[in-house]
This record gives sequence, C-alpha cells and structure tokens, in this order.
Amino acid sequence: MDLSVFFAGTGGSMPTARRGLPAILIRRGGDRILVDCGEGTQRQLLRSIGLSDVDEIFLTHLHADHWLGLPGLLKTFELRGREVPLTVHGPPGLRELLGAVMGVAGRVAGYELTAIELEPGEVLERDGYRIAAVPVSHRGPALAYVLFEPERPGAFDPVAAQALGLTPGPEFGRVQRGETIRGVAPERVMGPNRPGRKLTISGDTRPCESLRLAAHGSDLLIHEATFAIEEAERAYETGHSTASQAAGVARDADVGMLALNHLSIRHPAGLLKDEARSIFERTVLPRDFDTIEIPFAERGRPELHRFDQQRPGHPVGS
Repeated sequence: MDLSVFFAGTGGSMPTARRGLPAILIRRGGDRILVDCGEGTQRQLLRSIGLSDVDEIFLTHLHADHWLGLPGLLKTFELRGREVPLTVHGPPGLRELLGAVMGVAGRVAGYELTAIELEPGEVLERDGYRIAAVPVSHRGPALAYVLFEPERPGAFDPVAAQALGLTPGPEFGRVQRGETIRGVAPERVMGPNRPGRKLTISGDTRPCESLRLAAHGSDLLIHEATFAIEEAERAYETGHSTASQAAGVARDADVGMLALNHLSIRHPAGLLKDEARSIFERTVLPRDFDTIEIPFAERGRPELHRFDQQRPGHPVGS
C-alpha cells in the first residue's frame, strides 16, 4: 500500500511566485486526503498532478490562508459533476465559516457537503488507518493531524515452516493468516510484528508538548517554520515556530524525517534549512509540487522527490 505526501503549497500567509499557500495532499492507496486549502490550491493541483476528486478535507485552523481556496475547489467539483459526498473536517467554528463562505460563493448541488467539527483528541477510523486530531498552540482553535497505521504481522519464515512439517502452498497461507496447522502456531514461523507508518502534520503552532507527544516515532513530521531563530520572540507572539524549534520537536519526538513548510518570504530557505539541520540532520525543505514517499520501515526511509527533476523543464524552484 503506497503512502505519499504531495505539497501543493508550502508558503506561509502570502503566496509568492514560487510558493503557494498551505495545501498538502495525502495519497494512501486509492484514498486522497487534502490537509488545508489555501488560496489557489486547485490551480496548483492543475499545474502539477491534476485535479482529482478528494475523499476528505481537513483544515488545521480557520485563518484565511489555510482555507481561502476551499470555495472555488468545492464549486469546481460541482461543475465537474461530482456525485460522491464530501466531508470537510476542522476545529470548532468550521460549520459557521463554511456556511458563510458558501452562502456567498453559492451552495453546491449534485453532491452532499458535510462539515464536521473535531474535538481535540478525537480519532477517526478509516480503512486500514486512523486519523487523530491533536490540539496545538496557535491563535484560536487549531489542530495537528496524525495519520497512523496498525502493526502488521511479522515476516513469514518458509524454511522454518517446512522444517516443522508444513507443506508449501495453502498451509503456508493459513498459518500466515493466524491459524494453527497441525500443531504449528503462527508465532513459531512468523517474525515479530512490524510497525505501521505514521505521518504528522503540525498546522500552525508554537512548539508544544501535545504535538511532541503525538508525533513521537513518526516516519515523517511536517512542521511549520515561519521564522528564523532571530525572530523567535515574534514567532511566539504570533503563534508560530522557528525552523530550529521545529527541529527540536523532531529530535525530541524521534521522527524519521522532518519536512519544513509554511515558509515566509522573510527568510531565505537555505538559512532555515541550516538552522534546522544543526539540530536535526534529516531535515528537508519541500518546494511546491514535491513529493515525499513513505515506505514501510523494512523497505527504507522516507525520501523527498523533487517535481522539477521528475518533469524536466518545469519552472518550479526554491
């Protein structure tokens, strides 16, 4: 089951020529989950991977730079004849906001649109994974999101199975599914359980204990880095983090990779990268349209794939 994160927008507060406003598309198997929908998100998708229908939308908080692209996206789905229901999740206040903006933009017809306000700590069950809403420290209600999978059975040892008298074929499959065959229990031929994958997206936040705990052991932590260390005081006042603070969360949470986003034009990307890597070496700064693939642990570590390297000549830069 593939799991990847596509960065439709990596900027903060204001779009620039090279960075759009916050929008992250999670792709797990056939599922498509959009986290935040800044102004121009649908245009960003059309310029890159195409505007496919999403299954769900999650807003981290209700500041305009994280949702202003939502009315246009919802109306485009209507114009394209969408019939499948769509749910938008977010913190308290979401229903009022969505009702107001769609009242101006025009309510959608043809598909059912639902707004669900999440409580901090709420966990949503999905097919093969869960999504947890984690309270973070911003200005007003704000949530981080953690997508995590359950443990998987350990690797099957066919040599041990044959030595214990099992016959290759259906018997191998049955014992892998948990049956005891002719006295051979699964634990005698299966290795220890293997971890599922874990992805954490911070939204906008100061460094906070709730996020550090929730992100622990994540394969990938996507954390905002609006400011450089020289503006740490301003970061705190506005409810944001510096790159080095994000790196400190990654280090303390023992994550596999840190991806910085919500980057401001106030600071060169190279400066933010250097500050973060001095604390947490495995830090990357995705550009718009980049992808991070998250394999199972036994198959390797998360890897950043640059969009402009996959599509020669595409005018995307940092």
